Amino acid sequence: MSSNKKYWKSVEELSDNSSVVETLRNNEFVEPIPTDEFLGDKDSLSNSSTSRRDFLKYVGFSTAAASLAACEGPVIKSIPYVVQPEQIIPGIADYYATTMFDGFDFANILVKTREGRPIKIENNTIEGATFSANARVHASVLSMYDNMRLKQPKLNQKDTSWSEVDAKVKASLADAKATGAQVVLLTGTLASPSTDKLIAEFTANNPTATHVIYDTVSSSEALDAFEAVYGERALAEYDFAKASTIVSVGADFLGDWQGGGFDKGYAQGRVPKQGKMSKHIQLEANMTLSGAAADKRMPMSVAEQKLALVKIFSIVTGTSVNVGKLANEAEIVKIAEQLNLSGSKGVLVSGIDDKNAQMLVLAINARLNSEAFNPNQTRQIRKGSNQAVAQLVADLNGGKVHTLIMSGVNPVYTLADGKAFADGLKKTKLSVAISLKEDETASLTTIAAPAPHYLESWGDVQIIKGTYGLTQPTIRPLFNTRQLQDNLLVWNGSDKTYYDFIKESWVSGILSGKTWNQAIHDGIFVSTTVSATVGGSADFAAAASALAQAKPSKFELNLYTKTGMGDGQQANNPWLQEFPDPITRVSWDNYLTVSKADAKEIGIENKIVANGGLNGSYVTVTVGNTKVEKVPVIIQPGQAKGTVGLAFGYGKKAALKDAMQVGVNAYSLYKGFIATQAVSITLEGGEHEFASVQAQKTLMGRGDIIKETTLTIFNTEKDAKKWNPPPMVSLDHKPIEATKVDLWESFDRSVGHHFNLSIDLNSCTGCGACVIACHAENNVPVVGKSEIRRSRDMHWLRIDRYYSSEETFAEDNKKKDEFDGLFGEKGSLGGFGEMEDPSENPQVAFQPVMCQHCNHAPCETVCPVAATSHSRQGQNHMAYNRCVGTRYCANNCPYKVRRFNWFLYNKNTEFDFHMNDDLGRMVLNPDVNVRSRGVMEKCSMCIQMTQATILKAKKEGRPVNKDEFQTACSNACSTGSMVFGDVNDKESDVATLVEDDRMYHLLEHVGTKPNVFYHVKVRNT
Repeated sequence: MSSNKKYWKSVEELSDNSSVVETLRNNEFVEPIPTDEFLGDKDSLSNSSTSRRDFLKYVGFSTAAASLAACEGPVIKSIPYVVQPEQIIPGIADYYATTMFDGFDFANILVKTREGRPIKIENNTIEGATFSANARVHASVLSMYDNMRLKQPKLNQKDTSWSEVDAKVKASLADAKATGAQVVLLTGTLASPSTDKLIAEFTANNPTATHVIYDTVSSSEALDAFEAVYGERALAEYDFAKASTIVSVGADFLGDWQGGGFDKGYAQGRVPKQGKMSKHIQLEANMTLSGAAADKRMPMSVAEQKLALVKIFSIVTGTSVNVGKLANEAEIVKIAEQLNLSGSKGVLVSGIDDKNAQMLVLAINARLNSEAFNPNQTRQIRKGSNQAVAQLVADLNGGKVHTLIMSGVNPVYTLADGKAFADGLKKTKLSVAISLKEDETASLTTIAAPAPHYLESWGDVQIIKGTYGLTQPTIRPLFNTRQLQDNLLVWNGSDKTYYDFIKESWVSGILSGKTWNQAIHDGIFVSTTVSATVGGSADFAAAASALAQAKPSKFELNLYTKTGMGDGQQANNPWLQEFPDPITRVSWDNYLTVSKADAKEIGIENKIVANGGLNGSYVTVTVGNTKVEKVPVIIQPGQAKGTVGLAFGYGKKAALKDAMQVGVNAYSLYKGFIATQAVSITLEGGEHEFASVQAQKTLMGRGDIIKETTLTIFNTEKDAKKWNPPPMVSLDHKPIEATKVDLWESFDRSVGHHFNLSIDLNSCTGCGACVIACHAENNVPVVGKSEIRRSRDMHWLRIDRYYSSEETFAEDNKKKDEFDGLFGEKGSLGGFGEMEDPSENPQVAFQPVMCQHCNHAPCETVCPVAATSHSRQGQNHMAYNRCVGTRYCANNCPYKVRRFNWFLYNKNTEFDFHMNDDLGRMVLNPDVNVRSRGVMEKCSMCIQMTQATILKAKKEGRPVNKDEFQTACSNACSTGSMVFGDVNDKESDVATLVEDDRMYHLLEHVGTKPNVFYHVKVRNT
């Protein structure tokens, strides 16, 4: 029997016609959001100078953004577009072409915006746009929404106005001009034609002013060498696609060497075509991305590299230079002979911080007449001078600098003797830091002037001579910021805006045959008239003789930049902090890398503990009089004996969230801007807890995970099944190919779209751009060091790194095949244990792994609530609202690609990353759910992107174009390793690739029939 009793929460509810009760009953959020007050005024909106894309400006995003508040509760009143921004259609993404350059990273990019918010970086593929986004560029969109940015000008650490700043700076400049005192403008490399023009005007107005260029990670020695040989202070450009033999002496050209961006050309020559592929030989101390990709890698110290370079130079050029007996002379001679044999198809590069070494590189390539070496099309991205910076520090401490204006640099943190710079700052009359953050330097200056992010700025760059990029704002400035160029215009007494200045400069000087609007639309302009570099003469024999005097030290420190952190500008970016290093697979740290032999001698240990985490020893690192204590150590297979490595970019404290204050400052050891230093190592007590997602895992003979062959076998063995054997199973006691046996009935998948993803192991360099792009597109949460250590990373896409236990993977397979029984010398028990131990110089393979979207998916059959299911288009779906978190699907997945939300990572103070504040959440993609605690998630094959492509074609009344389908990872892949598409479209690239002899599926013998397939790795031995 039902009850008719009346219940109430308060006496007030017994009162009839109570308006308050009625309001409370029907509305969770009582007070309406007053959007009409600030969006309903036509005059204020029409007066906006950038109304086409600053919708969110009117929603007040520096505090709790009203737009996000509206998303959290019921909509009370729709926002009226009195003057609708012409580019904004709610629910539809807009793309703006721009160029990213921060003094270290650069790329030609498209910025995806939703309702006025930049949310993702993609590659600009227009003709002439040659530089793709790396992991750091993809992550830079999140750095714009950094809540710890400098938001307001500060004078003596107190908030002030721009008018007061201008008055102070102008007065100081006038005083310096009147007294003849020194004014210094200190910037990173700007590579901007219009800014160079502005600085020239500034120095003309202030005759005592000088412009000093400071690159955090210096290329000064290479610049000096190129200037000595060719008369221009620049860096040569290389196109590795034109080389059949590539020799690298200490240059990580797949990483950050000379700015990076060489991977695309390199990958073109690494995929075997018509039986040919380039051969890559790497001589290096640290294990790098380039070393990992090489066909032959020789670990050696930089001192040994110098002698090897002299030997190669003497053989290639026929110059007699005495270098004595080398430890591996026969192999070095063979390398030099191979270069000679390759002729114009050979190229040699080097990353040694030595002018003499860089001069020999130029001489070798000129002698070879290398097609890959282009001294005319120079790179303009590094212009810093070690001597000029050293002189500035001396002048500061001598009290000679009256006014110091800095932009985009943080020398108190990045200089080896940052304390001397800080002391010198106190002796200036006025110091100004134009900076994104109130960092170590800006916190010590008289004026801290907030700079806008590049996505809020105008600008131009010339990365390669004759190729220009335009930077345009994609949103109004979030804070009260002003960029360097606008500051210079004001301080020059001009009433122009930088936009007007840059437009005038381009229209009158750069553009020819193209309109200004077209240049903005494309984001790039390629000039048809480029002045050739004039060849000079230099004493190469003297350089070789000087280099031949190189002497090894007992221990050699090699400083480098990590793929995730770079020079440390984005140290407060949680995507990059959580990004696992491609080689060590460690996140949230920098560390000293040391060889196994040296670790044993010093007493250094790495060990896996009970919870699966990696622990390591601490050491003290000493260079000269500088000590860095409590440096954790990773024992790195492939590290040259007698050498150690340490990454820049860590150890920052200022303007960083607590969780991001990790690692040690390697810049303090960067004496004289030389990346190689004599070092002593002392063991300390204690253990460091690493956040490692893959602690030195090996292939362990599982030949159907990484399949490999040699170019010789690939070319001579006509039967592909010999080098790409199909997995076999037993049927009626007879061996049969696994793909021909099935437990399930198959469906006709030839109707409509059917998506596949191809991954070529030959062209994958492990760069990780796809990982960060996936984060941005799919709102993947950051979980922090503690959770990563517990194996609870949330990356939808991981890049597995495999080491060989022998010198090659082929020897691994041979060892496995020769196992005989369980015990004894050839017993499998002891043998597999040995295969867990990587070789001293292992071969390396990278393999991106995401949900394989199996047509016969084992996860789907075990889900008790049918939360995961399969679509006709080949995608494995997740209905998050159905998922109850049993994790049966994760247990049943042979690829281990499903992720479980152990906690709520959104709006949770325990996970104080970008999802914990309103500003950081502005980067979220509204097309993708933010998952909650207890929900299982994984790669969706970017279903929102594939559906958007289908709907766009449908709206335009046409079929989907060839290769129009993309995922975040395939879109981000600059090497072309990842190709996504519809296999039912026989004209598509993916339909061709699936028929290739090199194609195989991961764990194909399990019978899951994945929609992701791989290509056998071929090495040119």
